[in-house]
Amino acid sequence: MAKLAGGLRSLGKKMRDLGVREEDVIESFIRSSGPGGQNVNKTSTCVYLKHLPTGIEVKCQSQRYQALNRSLARSILLDKIEEAFRRDALRRRSLQAKAMRQRRKMPKRLKLRILEGKRRHSEKKSLRKKIREIEVA
Repeated sequence: MAKLAGGLRSLGKKMRDLGVREEDVIESFIRSSGPGGQNVNKTSTCVYLKHLPTGIEVKCQSQRYQALNRSLARSILLDKIEEAFRRDALRRRSLQAKAMRQRRKMPKRLKLRILEGKRRHSEKKSLRKKIREIEVA
């Protein structure tokens, strides 16, 4: 039981660090299924959590006891929220780097090389013209 209390304290700290408020989490209990005997069949040990701002949902029924499932579900939910924040930050950094690359001035040699390639391609295409088009032009 002391282990569970220590885990709840660390979950509370993690919730504060991520900015997850208790009011933003919907918690409901559902009757579990599978092994566990009469305890699972008669009591609602499955825990369902939904974080409203992000829309992340978690369902946990891995243990026979509701208290353990609540703790595990909160831990899984916080891990998923943290991963979503991490992905969002990475996406924003990627977009910033892309914008910087797009604003950067193109080196003169690169520009000349691109224009030379375009000129060569234009010459190659002009050789494909039909004979009648060449005489008329």
